[in-house]
Amino acid sequence: MAKTILAVDDSSSLRQMVAFSLKAAGYNVLEAVDGQDGLDKARQQSVDLVLTDQNMPRMDGLSLIKTLRTLPTYAKTPILMLTTESSDEMKAKGRAAGANGWLVKPFDPQRLIEVVKKVIG
Repeated sequence: MAKTILAVDDSSSLRQMVAFSLKAAGYNVLEAVDGQDGLDKARQQSVDLVLTDQNMPRMDGLSLIKTLRTLPTYAKTPILMLTTESSDEMKAKGRAAGANGWLVKPFDPQRLIEVVKKVIG
């Protein structure tokens, strides 16, 4: 059974690139257009990994992570940030919110697959 990944990003071209890369590697991908949409989808269907951008309308990535971590289903689910933000301060905030890892845009599809495989197999 293929693992399901929730990709949350307000850029449709980036979501498509992420989805294409992950599907090619054998994963199922759910797409969400912002943090609020991501939260709604995560509540409707349990996923194996959440991949989220930081800067989005309605709800940013850190708020999404903090909210997901309060839900029993997502207390231990791996969450990766995929964002243009690369400062140590932002990474520290990400870890404090509950992020398990960090990928900086523009991302290398091969690197994305490697990190995802490391985290969820």
